[in-house]
Amino acid sequence: MVPFANRATVPDQVLVRHLDGESVLLNLDTEKYFGLDAMGTRMFVLVTTSPCIESAYEKLLEEYEVEPELLRGHLSDLLSRLVDNGLLDVSPADVGTIPAV
Repeated sequence: MVPFANRATVPDQVLVRHLDGESVLLNLDTEKYFGLDAMGTRMFVLVTTSPCIESAYEKLLEEYEVEPELLRGHLSDLLSRLVDNGLLDVSPADVGTIPAV
């Protein structure tokens, strides 16, 4: 399970293309690809543009009428599959940040 306190990023070797609300992700190194429907695309966009996965989850709860645990389960499953296939990197949210002086 991917911790929601972490941040998700797209690895350099992954090509992402959006078309008509759907997406295709291709790992250029492994040639593994993944197709996302409209909901999967929205999840992917939010998790890769938010400071942490939890923020993306909260935004999805605001946008969609869904039971919180059902959404958490679906989002966790999607993220785990993407990470397992090298299509998404997950790291602690504070990695790469510069502490305030």
